[in-house]
Amino acid sequence: MKLYKYILISIKKQLNTSQFLFVSAALVGLTAGIAAVLLKMLVNYLRLFLNDYLDAASNNLLLMILPPIGILLTVAAIEPFRRRGFKKGISSVLFSIAKKSSIIERSAMFSHIITSAITVSFGGSVGLEAPIVVTGAAIGSNYGQINKLSYKERSLLLACGSAAGIAAVFDAPIAGVMFAIEVLLADISISNFVLLLIASVAGILCNKILLNEQTLFYFSLKQPFDYNNVPFYLLLGVLTGFVSFYFAKMSGLVAKSIRFFGNRIFLKALAGGAVLGLMLYFFPPLFGEGYLSIKDLAHGRVENILNNTGFSYFKNNQWFIVSFVGIIGLIKVFATSITLNSGGNGGNFAPSLFVGAFVGFFFARILNLTGLFVIPESNFTIVGMAGILSGVFYAPLTGIFLIAEITGGYELIIPLMLVSSLSYVLVRHFEPFSMVTRKLASEGNVFTANKDKNILMQLNLSEAIETDFSTVYSNAKISSLMELISNSKRNLFPVIDAKGRLLGTIKLENIREILFDLENFTDMHVIELMNANKCFIKETDSMNSVMKKFDESGEWNLPVVDENNKYLGFISKSRIFSKYRDKLISFSGEA
Repeated sequence: MKLYKYILISIKKQLNTSQFLFVSAALVGLTAGIAAVLLKMLVNYLRLFLNDYLDAASNNLLLMILPPIGILLTVAAIEPFRRRGFKKGISSVLFSIAKKSSIIERSAMFSHIITSAITVSFGGSVGLEAPIVVTGAAIGSNYGQINKLSYKERSLLLACGSAAGIAAVFDAPIAGVMFAIEVLLADISISNFVLLLIASVAGILCNKILLNEQTLFYFSLKQPFDYNNVPFYLLLGVLTGFVSFYFAKMSGLVAKSIRFFGNRIFLKALAGGAVLGLMLYFFPPLFGEGYLSIKDLAHGRVENILNNTGFSYFKNNQWFIVSFVGIIGLIKVFATSITLNSGGNGGNFAPSLFVGAFVGFFFARILNLTGLFVIPESNFTIVGMAGILSGVFYAPLTGIFLIAEITGGYELIIPLMLVSSLSYVLVRHFEPFSMVTRKLASEGNVFTANKDKNILMQLNLSEAIETDFSTVYSNAKISSLMELISNSKRNLFPVIDAKGRLLGTIKLENIREILFDLENFTDMHVIELMNANKCFIKETDSMNSVMKKFDESGEWNLPVVDENNKYLGFISKSRIFSKYRDKLISFSGEA
């Protein structure tokens, strides 16, 4: 590590800031690419080991056993990292950008590789892309910390690591860049775009040089785009929008139901794994990421979906096959949510592609079976993936360019744009935040395209609270208040009860006349002088909420209370503006 730091410091001395960032983007991209390769190799080796037993099994009983074992092993593997702040999913990266100055724990550079490999290899119905994103982000963040880079520069390298990871998995550099822009970064300039491209290309090179294997999946189009099918693509866009909304809602419901187990993590893992195992027994295509099933659909080998399912007898029944495909597409959401919420580590990226492929094929095959239409099932299978990906992650450009790149061209660019945009607009109408950002947004912890809001979210509410205000009890007489006024430099006095709960506030300017005529008010109590607070701040409020309350109330100072209404202090606009200025300097590039 010391040699590594010495080399970086030497390089940094020879280059200006822009040049060093270009070099850094390449180094982060290469490292993230290596991490992606390691994860894929680990999963492959584990699967080769398990396949010896799977091939030997005469039925699907082993598929019932593997998921609970895998999730239990994952939970056990996560435990050593939990004390260091182990967080799963892409939302953890967004939280680090918004609230932790783009600082991610060092252990995240390898912990997600280990835990996600176990989950997926043992049949967890999730994808490896989210762990790769988190791993790449951690690499970029820690590189920035080692080189003492500014918050803005750390954020860029964090995004570079994530873009390189996605690019390495799919051999799709533009899709990696678009993912970083749409999901991770709130604003972007041309120079930053180039940094992301450099990192993405570096990640792909690692995959090609070290593994020298075929891309994760590549589809050659069997039929070119036919403009006569545009109405059907529009319908597919609407369908994928509704399915994306279903994806989000069902995931939320499963997450809530599993909370029944509370902190009993191993019991939750066992129960969730058992349910998943039962689903795999009847629907083996739900095993793991499901990319082989996507390939089968896209290449017209739909009968393979029925292999080892107990339904092989119906291979010649087209209506049964299409129904089976539709059912699997819908219950994949449950399988993914159960895997994630019971303790497995993975993400929704691969499942969204899986669901999209099954929905697209289902839609096209149904129309063809009516005998009224003849539409290309392979093309609709491929375009459906972009529709669900766009609707789940609110990333239409990522969906468009990912599918364009893995099909080797832009033949389907028009239907991709139609389906992705329609799906995105439709689901956005019902739900303003994506699955990745919904919880963070409700807590005020997610970035937006508004730079002012982004900086406000960086501010810590507790650090802005001023506590040097003199409190006065509601039953005290005016003489006690006079004593406080004489010893205080403030013109605000919070009134509290015996339990410290805030009842109101006394402003010096409002009692000025009384102070000059005390002889007639000696028996008056403080509670008679105070004004009840029409607006106050909860300690759990976000900074955006705080500023909204200042705007609505017109006040310059507002009291802060805890969940029990106990007085904590005051927040002033002046203090927030001062903190905002300090953060703006950091945000703009100072280390």
